[in-house]
Amino acid sequence: MADTAKNDAFVEFERVQKSYDGVNLVVKDLNLSMPRGEFLTMLGPSGSGKTTCLMMLAGFETATHGDIRLGGTSINNIPPHKRGIGMVFQNYALFPHMTVAENLAFPLEVRKIGKSEREEKVMRALGMVQMQDFAGRRPSQLSGGQQQRIALSRALVFEPELVLMDEPLGALDKQLRETLQFEITNLAHELGITTVYVTHDQTEALTMSDRVAVFENGRIQQLAAPDKLYEEPENSFVAQFIGENNTLEGVIKEIKGGVALVQLDNGDLIDAKPINVTEAGQRTRVSIRPERVEMDKSRLSPDAHTLKAEVLEFIYMGDIFRTRLRVAGNDDFVIKTRNAPDQVRLQPGQMIDIGWLAEDCRALDA
Repeated sequence: MADTAKNDAFVEFERVQKSYDGVNLVVKDLNLSMPRGEFLTMLGPSGSGKTTCLMMLAGFETATHGDIRLGGTSINNIPPHKRGIGMVFQNYALFPHMTVAENLAFPLEVRKIGKSEREEKVMRALGMVQMQDFAGRRPSQLSGGQQQRIALSRALVFEPELVLMDEPLGALDKQLRETLQFEITNLAHELGITTVYVTHDQTEALTMSDRVAVFENGRIQQLAAPDKLYEEPENSFVAQFIGENNTLEGVIKEIKGGVALVQLDNGDLIDAKPINVTEAGQRTRVSIRPERVEMDKSRLSPDAHTLKAEVLEFIYMGDIFRTRLRVAGNDDFVIKTRNAPDQVRLQPGQMIDIGWLAEDCRALDA
């Protein structure tokens, strides 16, 4: 058993595997540790294993191998209703024949909590999501956003130490989704609740989380704070999956002083930061974010390598300009510039020079 005082872990997955057919693993040797009060998001494409991990933690799926611990105690053989975990689903899962107050009282009745204490806890939980005035209504009389707030308050009503959320905002419109993102995050931090949140929406993961675990093919590809994940991806999958990203392919010519000189497939030379490449001759896929590409040579060092680029498309997006370029044979190279009074609006057909700081360009696995 883990010594939680020593490693400060509240939720732990140790070498957890899951197979549905005894042959193919959908979760492969997962190791993950979460402290109390953390908001962690499991992010990844469909079939990457993130929801399976959540369901194993909830107790709705059993691990084929390994140990899952909560507060230092193994919960592998504890049934879901005895784990003391709050759950929020995309489809709300509210009982249609019950009022809002009755929906919230249900998990308290199951726990044999007395009537007066039940009523007090129900109104307190409704107050957390500003829904006290709707206690007597049925779910069918509420909007989607209101129903999701009720589902959230029901998950919090018995004061769980851990809340699991499976794509809870997936069915809501964009504006409401963004509002609830902030409400859920603020509430989780105010109450000090440990939260595991599953989504395939990158923006949601970046704006809500303390840390994000990026899943692909049953493994965590990277586990980091949102800013580190975006700015310092550790492999090509994470760089492509998180945010918009430009990639160019080539070969490492040399690595010197923490800078890799890369010869692109068209022969051009660029500077990059070597991440998971170690020697000359290796194939690499370099990654550069659109907002880190520079057109102003004065912002680059005098000896910086630059590339010729042809403007293919200019898109006005209000707060930013998005320009698509042809760079080193790649027609999908994008730069983003702020809509400032002195910002140049590029025209299709125009030829420009572009470059970047070496530390903003990452030489990753090909």
